Amino acid sequence: MQTPKPFDKLFLSIGAMKAGTTWLYAVLGRHPELHFAMEKEIHYFYHRFVKSDQLSEKRRLKEAHERYMPRFDPETSHVDVVRQNLRWIAAYLDRPVDDLWYRNLFQLRDHETYACDFSNLNAHLPAEAWPRISESCQQLRVLYTLRDPVKRLWSHTKFHLEVTGAADKLDTWGARDFEAFLRQPHIWDNAEYGAVLRRVRAGLQPSQFKAIFYEDLHADQRGTLAEIEGFLGVAPFAYPQALLERRFTESVKRPMPDFFPRLIAKDVARITAEVEAEGYRIPDSWRH
Repeated sequence: MQTPKPFDKLFLSIGAMKAGTTWLYAVLGRHPELHFAMEKEIHYFYHRFVKSDQLSEKRRLKEAHERYMPRFDPETSHVDVVRQNLRWIAAYLDRPVDDLWYRNLFQLRDHETYACDFSNLNAHLPAEAWPRISESCQQLRVLYTLRDPVKRLWSHTKFHLEVTGAADKLDTWGARDFEAFLRQPHIWDNAEYGAVLRRVRAGLQPSQFKAIFYEDLHADQRGTLAEIEGFLGVAPFAYPQALLERRFTESVKRPMPDFFPRLIAKDVARITAEVEAEGYRIPDSWRH
């Protein structure tokens, strides 16, 4: 008798950061065949295959306290919604953090086809992790969104400095300061599109993986969403136009310094060539 797999149908979006994943999360969350847990970025597979303290009890307690508990307003909340959310929080704080823990985060899934997890840290999984994840699923689909490397790095820089309370540095830093910041692994590794594509391609079948471009997504939102639905094998859905027009997690408004593209020009040329070597036609706007 065949051993049941821990996960049935799993849809993972793996980034890149600041390349439209939050917008996709908000829009695809309306699709009746896609079930999202309370947390957009669970990071379970990164915890399992890269950094084993990513989901430590201390970290999960902090997340539950700061992000989930304040959502409940006794004056406006519905008791059934609060009860379901508390069930999810209890599962999130459960132990041990293993495949059963991860599966239980989707326990409220009903008729939806896929359990969905949009964790950008999964872009950094080693190639050998992907076949193991695939073997744990009845069906796995992985989506990766790429964006003009220069614009994405500038957006990432602004966002990181803003959320860490250091947005003033955008007005005071010079070229050396920006380059030192960009070269930090937790920033720069998100720019290495070619490395991500190679690792995923080495570990998954072509039918399991799809890469799209941020520029194409926003030039033809409904067309790109239809491509994603076809990739997943779910029915077309009429997304509200007002939702498509919304913007999420926008960074502070600062013009990119003239010197910024020059700091990374050689790397961007290399990364662009690596993406093309993987068989993708990059948007014309990438060619500065």
